[in-house]
Amino acid sequence: MTTRTPRPEVAGHDLRSWMNTLDAEGQLRRITAPVDWNEEIGAITRVNLALGGPALLFENITGHENTRCTKFLTSAIGNRRQIQLMLGLPEGTDDSAIVRHLRTAFRNPVPPRIVGTGPVKENIVEGRDIDLFEFPAPKWHADDGGRYIDTFCGVVTEDKVTGRDNIGLYRGQIVDSNKIAKLTVPSQGWGGHFEKYKPEPMPVAVVYGWHDVLPFCAGAPFPKDVCEWDMMGALLGRPVDLVACETVPLHVPASAEIVVEGYLDPDPDTFMEEGPFAEYPGYLGGAAPAPVLRVTRITHRNDPILRGTLEGIRPGFFNEDSITNFARSAITWNILEDLGVASITDLWMTEVTNGQNTVVQIHKTYRGHAQQVAAALWGTGGSVWFHKNVLVVEEDIDIHDPAALDWAISYRVNAGLGDITFFGPTMGSPLDPSTAPERNDTARYGSGEWTRVLTDATRSWEFGPRSEWGGRHYPPIDRVAPELESRIAARWEEYGIGIPYLGDDRRELLTLERLSRRLPDV
Repeated sequence: MTTRTPRPEVAGHDLRSWMNTLDAEGQLRRITAPVDWNEEIGAITRVNLALGGPALLFENITGHENTRCTKFLTSAIGNRRQIQLMLGLPEGTDDSAIVRHLRTAFRNPVPPRIVGTGPVKENIVEGRDIDLFEFPAPKWHADDGGRYIDTFCGVVTEDKVTGRDNIGLYRGQIVDSNKIAKLTVPSQGWGGHFEKYKPEPMPVAVVYGWHDVLPFCAGAPFPKDVCEWDMMGALLGRPVDLVACETVPLHVPASAEIVVEGYLDPDPDTFMEEGPFAEYPGYLGGAAPAPVLRVTRITHRNDPILRGTLEGIRPGFFNEDSITNFARSAITWNILEDLGVASITDLWMTEVTNGQNTVVQIHKTYRGHAQQVAAALWGTGGSVWFHKNVLVVEEDIDIHDPAALDWAISYRVNAGLGDITFFGPTMGSPLDPSTAPERNDTARYGSGEWTRVLTDATRSWEFGPRSEWGGRHYPPIDRVAPELESRIAARWEEYGIGIPYLGDDRRELLTLERLSRRLPDV
């Protein structure tokens, strides 16, 4: 191992500055009590995320009191306040406003810049000194196949033809002191790169711990012509400083905590068992032979911090992946706009489904508008993981309100009139347990299998116009007249009912106001 001293001007934004921001806002806890990497970190993290808790920095991990890395950070973008802080938005900024902010930011890329060195070069580990078990990677769940070090990292690869970098979130299990078994799917960004390198091994660099814009963007479905480094720079408002790796022809953030370099071998004779692993749907995934990343070098800062996160989402138990749906929603909205889909007013890829369910709010301007939305979504590159079920509503329906969605599905959907459409079978997530295991064989099919569903919960244009509906195509909504609403508000205390006046439930009042201003009478 060698030691280098980086120039101070290349330090920049990093995980430690992000932790300082969290700490100043009461969003960081340092756990000094002894905690076991074997399931205990996972269980604590599960409860903390369910409670919307702060970032957790574990500083006393059993078996890692004196190893190369003694600290582990998780839950640092696990609640909405942390996302607001990361984006520089005030507390209370609602979900729709966050998505709109990201839409704008992602339209203004900031390319990275190459620097000579940085803190990640303070320690360089090579040869027999390489030992992945010196890093406190948790065994997250009881039935996992082992310790998963690659959970909330940035896996860096380069397109062999175009030279464009891809930075993605791809899981990886430690299977030897210098080997990580990696789940690969050909339809993913790095899966496509891997195919182009065959039969040669593919150079890979894995970044553990930098500013959390890295996993936030790495897990997002940007189009293939967009580089995630540019998007990270857009969120930070400054270029990402990149430094060359030691043994692979790739670049990584100069102020990263830890970088693992190596080559992923496509030869099936070198594959090792990967899994099982409790994946994002909340179910235990299977185990299978997988390509292995053979580590050729590790670089890290002094006193490095390993970054990771818990997978598995179910009602009441969200995780950091589900919070990245802000980015996914913004990117998807921009893609639809670029494809020429008109009059989208809001979009949300639901948290509990990790974006497999997508809700799109539109100002309906033509018959077939909802069908166009779904067709465009199903044709995007990210659809291998997202948009299994698409629900389209009009702008009077709050897409973040389950009661509003339930009402729209109940009273605006008629399956007999074509409001529910099936499409498939198509490619889909190989980790979705609703598909039979033999149909999710990525080695054979390159992806899993989905039959997709569109639910058109917009008002039908097939009815009317009818005179009893005032010349509309659909019955009018019962509304409180503005004059009566104002009179009730003025006299509320006089009535003596004894509860604060919010205007016939504030959400309904706001909905009525939106209806009167924006919703066309059809």
